Amino acid sequence: MIKRMPLFLVFAFGISTAFGQPSERTFTGAKEVSGKVEIQVSDGTYTLVPINEKMVQTTFIPNGAKPKNFSYGVSMKPTGVKPTLAETANGITVSTGGIRIEVQKSPFGLSYYYGDSLLVSEGKGFTKTDSTQSMSLSIGASEILYGGGARVLGMNRRGNNLKLYNRAHYGYETRSELMNYSLPMFLSSKCYAVLFDNASIGTLDLDSKATNTVTYETISGTMNYTIIAGDSWFDLTDQYTRLTGRQPLPPRWAFGNFSSRFGYHSQNEVVSTVDKFFQDSIPVDAAIVDIYWFGKGIFGDMGRLDWYRDSFPEPQKMIQSLTDRGVKTILVTEPFVLTTSSRWQEAVNQKVLGTDTTGKPYTYDFYFGNTGLVDIFKPEARDWFWNIYKDLTNQGIGGWWGDLGEPEVHPAGLQHANGSADEVHNAYGHKWAQLVYEGYQKDFPETRPFILMRSGYAGSQRYGIIPWSGDVSRSWGGLIPQPEIALQMGMQGLAYMHSDLGGFAGGDKIDNELYIRWLQYGVFQPIFRPHAQENIAPEPVFQNDTTKAYARASILLRYKLLPYIYTMAYENSQTGKPLMQPLFYVEPTNHMLLTYDKAYMWGDALLVSPIKAAGVTEQTVYLPKGSTWTDFYTGKVYEGGAEVTLPVTLNHIPVLVKGGAIIPMLKKVASTTKANYNSVEVHYYMEANKSTSYRLYGDDGATPEAFEKGAYELLTITAEAKNKNLTVEFIPEVGKGFGGQEKDVDLCLHNLTRQPKQVMVNGKKVKGWKWNAAKATISL
Repeated sequence: MIKRMPLFLVFAFGISTAFGQPSERTFTGAKEVSGKVEIQVSDGTYTLVPINEKMVQTTFIPNGAKPKNFSYGVSMKPTGVKPTLAETANGITVSTGGIRIEVQKSPFGLSYYYGDSLLVSEGKGFTKTDSTQSMSLSIGASEILYGGGARVLGMNRRGNNLKLYNRAHYGYETRSELMNYSLPMFLSSKCYAVLFDNASIGTLDLDSKATNTVTYETISGTMNYTIIAGDSWFDLTDQYTRLTGRQPLPPRWAFGNFSSRFGYHSQNEVVSTVDKFFQDSIPVDAAIVDIYWFGKGIFGDMGRLDWYRDSFPEPQKMIQSLTDRGVKTILVTEPFVLTTSSRWQEAVNQKVLGTDTTGKPYTYDFYFGNTGLVDIFKPEARDWFWNIYKDLTNQGIGGWWGDLGEPEVHPAGLQHANGSADEVHNAYGHKWAQLVYEGYQKDFPETRPFILMRSGYAGSQRYGIIPWSGDVSRSWGGLIPQPEIALQMGMQGLAYMHSDLGGFAGGDKIDNELYIRWLQYGVFQPIFRPHAQENIAPEPVFQNDTTKAYARASILLRYKLLPYIYTMAYENSQTGKPLMQPLFYVEPTNHMLLTYDKAYMWGDALLVSPIKAAGVTEQTVYLPKGSTWTDFYTGKVYEGGAEVTLPVTLNHIPVLVKGGAIIPMLKKVASTTKANYNSVEVHYYMEANKSTSYRLYGDDGATPEAFEKGAYELLTITAEAKNKNLTVEFIPEVGKGFGGQEKDVDLCLHNLTRQPKQVMVNGKKVKGWKWNAAKATISL
């Protein structure tokens, strides 16, 4: 039995003990220059750049300092908003048409307003010590804070001082202060966000001393921050993903079921496992091949990045046979090249590794052996690494898994092409994802990449990154925080955060109830991927008959919901809208919901409440006001605006449908490549005196930027329940680059108060519709 052991790193930041905008800092002048506002103070220059009316970036450069850029998050260019300056009694007002900045001359200060609301003020401002620099902002006494990346701290992260250093936390459960994905940003319950765009290591103190202060501190780089305002939570997410980039639509197969574990030891094991899915009539779309594809064991071969032919004698034959059955092959890769691997000398000769201060490859020991690290920031290294991916993609590999990309061990003395390890540590996974994404754009422009990575930076979503929540404990304690992690990351632009279903680390036997509940939750998270250490098989095909039956039911429901899920993914690619949304997105005025993660919205229609403990027979869930809610499984209707107690069985977790919702589903379940997307069920959950509009998105599931190229179709479905009539209308729109096809649609109407007298289609009475009095539904 092989277990990955926890890795503990010690790092120091030289944190300053006293902050405060120096009393000697004085205002000396301000001017507008080419759409920017420059504010001179006695010890430096502030530059305010309106990105648009709702976003302003502020940069501070001390006198005599040379800007050192480790900014990787912001991708949006300013839209041409021209700021205006106006003198006040003790300062200057800078207006962008949305955000307004009040510059106080004495004592010097900056305050940011949106409309009449104060968002945040610089307050204590910029300070510097011998080893660090910091920016301190003043916030309101009652604000709830989110962000800082992937953590397990509860939904309200105020009161924590967060290290900004991407690092794995093996076997975490109900608290984790530092994980694979730390982000230098926070969001406020006042519906604004602040991004400090600097990948150097540091801290983000979210008012840990209860002084109504947020302090960002770092060891290097240029001090900058962007204020983002929103008119709603959806608008805030929209604005933030405009700033940092939108997630491209993944390939459709990525929303199917994965066969995955650590790990398959041979070609025969991969094929025989996939065979079991077909034998058990469980759809599967991808097989992930972990570390053993390039070596017999886990030590000595990392960085070889070529097939270990003893175990994988005919890899291209294997890949083709899986492809023929609609199953993609995904390979794990890591950025480490061991000194014992067959590629070591090649990597040294090509000068693709991080170095010491003398320019020699920096070598060190970690769990897998003595190693060097690919310098992902060096153009020559990026070309070398990409050519390996390119060759394997030409063999038929369908997607990539980038593991250990924090990097898992990244010594401070290691030098990259553009800075030290500590200066660029948090951007390593980000640049790695960019390498693969842009490689596909150059060499495989007709293919959507699949890039599974556990570490990245602000804006990594624009490179198609699919993050997961790391080596979570295989326990109820491991399941408990998964919605929190995914919800928080969706708010921070990374909407595809998901977990190893069933849990990854620890345990010597399977807990069947835990496994069932985790997979039931997995139906309603972005990626459905059971995964674990090899001592407990995570694939549903290896479970006992009872557990397998429950797992199959979850997987079949996942596939049935594919049209709904794929439309959610399309919306995310256009607006940044999270797939998983906190309930306060729906009811923002309810203060209780600001810290609530017992339930969440899966798209606009479905409220999901995971079961996180053994033996649960009932669960109390809050249902947002403004609509009715229908039990997805029983059809029972509940009024919103209150908590309800729902009976719970092992068959499913609580899922409720919002009144007025439209949900498209597949009629027949099959793998994503074999499903018929022109044969769908459309379920409408009627609510009296309510109008609904829904747009069902479709394309070929594979073409990059299909919508932008016109290679898409949209079916707008409107429903209006008024007086004694219900009208449902279907309006198709076909892009100029897409061949439209007729749709075979079964319409199912829920929550009718009585049997209809007649049904008319295009103004003509029709027969053949069915009334179910017990369920109050009609289908035709």
